[in-house]
Order: sequence, then C-alpha cells, then structure tokens
Amino acid sequence: MKLIIQPDDGVAPVVRAIEKAKKTVDIVIFRFDRREVEQALKAAVARNVVVRALIAHTNKGGERRLRKLEQRLLDAGVTVARTADDLARYHGKLMIIDGGCLHLYGFNYTKLDIDQSRSFGIVTRDRRIVQEALKLFEADALRQNYTPGHNRLVVSPENSRALLTAFLKGAKKQLLIYDTQVSDNAIQKVLQERARAGVEIRIIGALEKSLNDVKVRRLADLRLHVRTIVRDRSSAFIGSQSLRKLELEGRREVGIIITHGHIVRKIQAVFEQDWQRRSRKQVA
Repeated sequence: MKLIIQPDDGVAPVVRAIEKAKKTVDIVIFRFDRREVEQALKAAVARNVVVRALIAHTNKGGERRLRKLEQRLLDAGVTVARTADDLARYHGKLMIIDGGCLHLYGFNYTKLDIDQSRSFGIVTRDRRIVQEALKLFEADALRQNYTPGHNRLVVSPENSRALLTAFLKGAKKQLLIYDTQVSDNAIQKVLQERARAGVEIRIIGALEKSLNDVKVRRLADLRLHVRTIVRDRSSAFIGSQSLRKLELEGRREVGIIITHGHIVRKIQAVFEQDWQRRSRKQVA
C-alpha cells in the first residue's frame, strides 16, 4: 500500500499508473482538467490497453466540460459510460489498473485539487479490496444495484454511515479529522460522546455545532479537499465523503479504511504539520 500526498506528489503518480497499464484501465471521473492524464489515457488505448471511463452525469457548473470530455475520449477509442441520475452526485474518485491495483483518491483530476489543495490518495493491491472496487465500477457502469461485500471499502450510500459511525465509536484515545464540513447530527453526537469519554478530538476544517472539548481549526495557506480520519494512531479513513448527511446517504462516495501502520503514521504527521501551520498573513 502506498500513500499519495497532495499537493506534494502532484499528478505524476496518476500518469505513471496509466503509463504502466498493460491490459486495462478503469477510471471514474467527477471533475477533470488535467491534460496529462487525458493524454496518458489516449496513449494507453494506442498501445491496445482497454480503457473504460465512467463519467459523472453531472457536477456543479461543469456538465458541459464533462460532455466534451466524453466525446474526446470516445474519439480516442475509450469506452465511455455515464453514471445514472438516481443519486444527487456520483462523487467517488477511483482508478483500477490491470484489474489488480486500486487507486482511490480524495482529489479530482484537476489542477485545483492536485496543485493547490491538501488531499490524499491510496494505492493498494489488496486482492479482495480491488475486486470489490471492480464490482462497484461494474455496477455503476451498468447502472445496476451494488451490494457491499467488504468492510474496509466505504461506499455511500450503501454502507458508509454504519462503517464510519463504528470507526468513530471505536476511538479510545484520539481522533484527528480533516473534513470541510462535519454536520451530520448523529455523527456529531458520536463525536461529543467520544470527547466526554476522554478521547482527544481535533478537526481541520469545519464543524457545524460547537462541541465541548472538540478543537477545530481552518487549514492555513492551502485549500482543503480531503476527507480523512486518523484513529488512535493505528488506523485511518481516506475517502470522498464528508461527515454530512447528504454525502452519507444521498450521493455515491467511496473511501477506504486503512490499517497499515506506516501509512497511518504518515497521514498523522501531515495532520500535525497542518495543525501547526500558520498562514502567511499571520506571520507577516
């Protein structure tokens, strides 16, 4: 398992993964303006790699761009499918290489997300998780129902509330949270209960309600575009879903629960650096 840290790592890990593909690339797209990634996908088709792109039926302010992207990819020989309109948004960000390597991102394929925002991505070859992600891709591409089959792949709206609630409730000492807007009432009750039990809780982002003993800070000098939770220095969640009701219950969001200690420690180190970060305005 590998960790991608944005904006430090940039677009290179995405492009390299596509360039190394030998048989297949399956990619889910919500927002997209990275020409390097588009060119890599077209080059993959040219060397006889089967490329399938599942593109969101809509996104706020960018539907025309999505339709133009669809046409360009179709012209290049990519198999293109469009998500259904049964959910408010299809907001997950994932890519599967050769059916055996999953890239799951908190960022979109955009300059804003990759070059100017704090975000993370995970690369894993865990066979069962990769197969589960493929099952999800196939279900959404064919507009069929998806039934979760792995308790570490967090998929909204099917299992995210249950898995993330259990993940938070399992905290014994500490919760470190990146989230642009924690606002779900049930989740906030869990956080308050954990804080009362003596769990240290710090949030970089925003919290709808002020909770006793829960500390909140804005991220300085970077745009925040990641949803991540580190629990007790031993496990972590990275995904596309905020702890908001809509993203838990009304949209397609995808995340992963991580138990690899070295990955968790890296995420925690970045969090601590960001927690201590002072904006340039404060320093000036």
